[in-house]
This record gives sequence, C-alpha cells and structure tokens, in this order.
Amino acid sequence: MKRTIALALMLLMCLAPSRAQQGDWHSDKYSMFIHFGLYSHFGGVWGGEPVRQGYSEQIQSFAGIFSDWYGEEAGVFDPVGFDADEIARLAKDGGMRSIVFTSKHHDGFCMFRTETTSYSSVARMPSHRDFVREMSEACARHGLRFGLYYSLIDWNYPHAYPISSHNADFVTPEHHEFSKAQVRELLTNYGPVAELWFDMGSLEPWQSRELYDLVKELQPDCMVSGRLGNDVYDFAVMADNKMPESALHAPWQSAASMFPETWSYRSWQERGEVEEKYAEKLRSLIEVVAHGGNYLLNIGPASDGSIVPFEAEVIRHIGAWLEVNGEAIYGSEPSPFRTIQEWGHVTLKGNVMYLLLSGKCPEDGLIHILDKKIKVTPDMFGKPDVEVIRLTFDRPVVSLVKNVSVHVDETLSWQNAEPDYSYSCFDYYSNYRSTVGYGWDVGVRHPVSAIELTYTSEEIGRKVRVEVGDMSFDVTLDGSKECPFESYPKFDDVRFGRMRGGVFDSAVSLQRVPELNSVLHDVQVVQSSSFKNYLYVVQVSVEEDSQLLLDVTSGNGAELVIDGRTMMKHLNPYRTVRRTEKVLVDLPKGTHEVILRSYNRFEERAYAGLMPAEGQVVYSMCVELPRTIRKGEVRVGVRAADRQSPHADCGLHNLRVRLVK
Repeated sequence: MKRTIALALMLLMCLAPSRAQQGDWHSDKYSMFIHFGLYSHFGGVWGGEPVRQGYSEQIQSFAGIFSDWYGEEAGVFDPVGFDADEIARLAKDGGMRSIVFTSKHHDGFCMFRTETTSYSSVARMPSHRDFVREMSEACARHGLRFGLYYSLIDWNYPHAYPISSHNADFVTPEHHEFSKAQVRELLTNYGPVAELWFDMGSLEPWQSRELYDLVKELQPDCMVSGRLGNDVYDFAVMADNKMPESALHAPWQSAASMFPETWSYRSWQERGEVEEKYAEKLRSLIEVVAHGGNYLLNIGPASDGSIVPFEAEVIRHIGAWLEVNGEAIYGSEPSPFRTIQEWGHVTLKGNVMYLLLSGKCPEDGLIHILDKKIKVTPDMFGKPDVEVIRLTFDRPVVSLVKNVSVHVDETLSWQNAEPDYSYSCFDYYSNYRSTVGYGWDVGVRHPVSAIELTYTSEEIGRKVRVEVGDMSFDVTLDGSKECPFESYPKFDDVRFGRMRGGVFDSAVSLQRVPELNSVLHDVQVVQSSSFKNYLYVVQVSVEEDSQLLLDVTSGNGAELVIDGRTMMKHLNPYRTVRRTEKVLVDLPKGTHEVILRSYNRFEERAYAGLMPAEGQVVYSMCVELPRTIRKGEVRVGVRAADRQSPHADCGLHNLRVRLVK
C-alpha cells in the first residue's frame, strides 16, 4: 500500500503560525461512536412496519409512540449479546484510540445508574445492567480513552417541555438542574472521561457556561463538544456526516454514521458491499484528518446488543490499512494547501509530508509538489485501499505554500487576507464557520515604523490584537480622527424574498421591489416564525473605484455577499431581535451584486434592511511599532482582543490596515 520517496530538499520556508496542539485528543484522530439504548430494541420497526422517517434512535418521536408504551419496552429489553470487551477489542483492531458511548439519548432513557430518575437500564431492564460502567471498565482494560454522549433534550423529563419537531427547544431551569445532576454523576462515578459529547437543545449562555464549568470542576482534562452551544466548548462538532469547507484554527471533529439514514440499529437497513463502505469511510477519515479534524465513526449494536457483522468488517478493514499507514494519520497536522488536490489529500508530521492518493490519477501521471514531479500510475488509484507516498525533508514542514502575498503599500483588508477560521455554534441549527482573524504575508521593500488602522463607528471602542512579525500588541480603536468620503452609488433592481429552512439556501419567491426609496430607507418587517430567513438582492453601480458605507439590519444573524463572495457573516448576540450595523464596502468601477441574508432562528418578527449610511465617514489611527521593519517578508495579523470566546467572529470585516514609514 505504501511507496516511499525520500527527498532531501534545501528549502526556504515561510513559517506560518502552526496549529495549536491539543494533546492526546488532537493526536488520536480516529474514534468509535456507539449509539445503543432502549431505541435499539425496536430496530427501526413499530407495529410490524419499518419506520422510514427520521433516525431510528428517535423512533419514539417519528413513530408517534406513547411514552408509556415506549417505556414499557424496557421491561423486555434484554440485550444479552452486548459485550463491552468485544466492542473495545473491535475498536482496537480498527485502529481507533477512544470510544464515545451514548449515556442518554433524546428519549431520556439512561444507560447508567442514576439517582435523578427511575427511567434507566439499571432500574427498568430485567438485567439491571449499567452499560456506561461496562464500557468504561472495558476501555480501561484495553487501553482506550473513554468518552460519553449526553443529550440536552429529554422526552421523558416532565419539565423538559415543550418538545418541538426540531429538537432544539430552550432548556427550562428545572431541566437544566436535572442535566447538571446527571452530568455530575457521569463525571464522578465512572472514572476518567476523555470527552463529553453534548447534543441538541438550545441553552442560554449562562446555562452553557455552568455546564462547561461543572465539567472542568469535576474533570479538568475532559474535552467538551461544541453542541453545548454559545461558543462555550473545547472542540467544534460539524453537522452530522459533514466537514468544514477548509481547515479550522481550532480543534474539531466530524461524527459519521455508517449510513446517513440512521445512527442506531435498523434491522431492515440495506447495507450493500463491505468493500464499498470501507472505501467510502476510509476516504472520509483521510479527508477529515487532512482538514485538521478528528473522525468519530459510529456503530449501532443490534437489538440483542451484538455488533452488526457488516459494521465490524468495515472497521477491521480500516484497521488493517492503519496498521500499515497509520503514521500518515495519527498525530498529523492538516494539509498546507488551501485547495483540494485532484489526486487526493496531504497530511504533515514534523519534517514529513504524506500524499494520500484517494482521488484520481493526474492525466500526465505526475504529482507536482514544490517544483518536484512525483511519478504515479493509474493502478495506484481507484482501489478500496488508498496508497500513501512519504516525502521527507531536511527540516520541519510547517507551511509549504504562501496563500496570500501583498506589497507593503497595499491596503490590507478581508479581500486580500488569509482568514483564520473557527466554528461558531449557538445550537445545532445555528452554527457555521466563523472568521476569528485575518492574516497577510507582506513584502516589505522600505522601512516600516508604524501601522495605520481604518475603521467605522461600528468598531469604536473595540480592542484589536495586532501582530507584525514577532511583535504583538493590543490597540483600542478610539475614533479620534474622522475621515469623511463621498460616495455616489446607483442602486437598481432591488429584490426581496424569503428563504426556507434553517440554513442560507436557495432563494424562493424573490420579487422586485417597486418603490426603491422605501426599501433603501425603511427596514422590511415580516411576520415570521423560526427558521424563516430573508434576503435583499441589489445591483450597485459606481463610476469609479469607491467605498460605500451601508447600514445593514438583520434579526438573529446576517450574511453580506459582494459579487458572490461572503464579506461578513455572523450570529448576532443572544436572542437579538433586531440589529443595525455599519458595513464598509470597497467597490471597483462597474456594477456589483450585493446580497443581504437576514437569519431568523427564534423570533416572531423578522427584520431585513440594506441602505447607504447617513454619514459616509470612517475613522483612522496610526500606531508606532515597537521597532522598525527594514525589509523582507513579514506576517501581519489582526484578531479581536475583546471576545469572550475564541470561536466567535472577530467582527473586523470593516478594518483596513496599512504599514507606513
């Protein structure tokens, strides 16, 4: 499977900031998820018929099973085939480094001993088994780290109502205390817990913080998942079976089910061929790791608790591949390339680069890396297995490509920056890739002794961290110097419409607005409900290169797109009904398309507005550098120094930066 090519290369490398190490959790890369609970007893069947709507672990909801009928099944649920040691051995054989087990899913049935409710495997099942204890002890015996899944919604707890179809209702104070009590039990009674994987619900910021602090009080080394919400977490979690558009500058994880239709056991699932599923999941593992993430692959034990043979075979196949190629996965760092290569993916480790040939063979049979040409052949591609080419350099490989390079006299802005990304998460539905900073590689040809910052009234009072080479300092934007400018844009072809769904997707019912002036000077107010999103589309024309200051109004979140490129996107502060903010837009001569998407997650009224600001004025300040930069290439970066969470947007899309003499 592996071909090794040693290249002794003398390189001058641009040392971009390396991704912060996250200890064993970050190095593990590959873990097992287990969905097993009372729902497994049903196997995706109710009343003798397959329940085809929704995940099978949510069969109580999707099949409309009365809670007493559902709970009575615990009295006959006797999974004699559940063997924690067998599961742990499978994880080890599969090359997995840890296991995350479902302590309680949305149905509220606890798979552990608890004093908070009698609705548990210990109290209700004939065998009175504590499955969390069994898995915890098995992981300890087999040298695996142990983690727990915990649902923040509970269909059995009386004070958890209302229960909506989207599973993201707000958590009542009584329910929050109930959750805290169960988390305390889980982190006190079952030894070391490597990660606590919260899921669903919509918590208020103080609730997320209380649960996070409780976890750290009981087990400081336990990693907390992003679905705790409100940007209070240790690692981000993507949407089910998803991964981000590019590498994040924060630890993250992609959770994947064997089949997208379900996470728990489904007796009537069409499974296909083991080789095909192995090839699919191996490539997903490689892609996640090459993007800098960790891969959490799920199994759903059968109704009797036994491992489904199909799933065991897939995992063992991956384990066999990792036995040979694991050095390209474990402890690796993400690809330095911003674009995905047609031939596959790249990982890094120290002074070694790994080429994972998971794509297609180049037509010319050559892979071009750092002006080197690596010969490959079609027989190295297209098989279930993925071949690995190992390239060795004479120094650590931190960054091998320059993603952005600008001249010292150019204005630095979001348009020519290399963004740093994290993942902002209010709840399961309100999440997206957030921009936490901007960076530029600047070619310096004359001495630079100061840095000039330009911004709008929106940023006055903000504290910004500026990095120039190895110098770092904080600046408070004071608004002392006004810089008015004239802007004469022409607005035309204004359209307004509603989008459907919980994400920014394709527009529907987009209509031209007949009264142009009313749109540009009045905020559109629409009677709304959750997950109703709205947008403006405007054609803006300028006769020369110009700047334009806009007043942008939105509800729970906003996205502004200029000529197909997202300039600004964020969730507003918690439960913001209406917010208007200044946005500075650079417009080259010509006609441009400006799109505003206003996101409504919670409110009964939605707001959307896009208009020129009354005063076309920005502000500037000049800050002397601690020492002069003579010449060469220097890394410049800006990020927020006043955000409570490192995962929230920096909100610096209006900032313009210049290095000056």
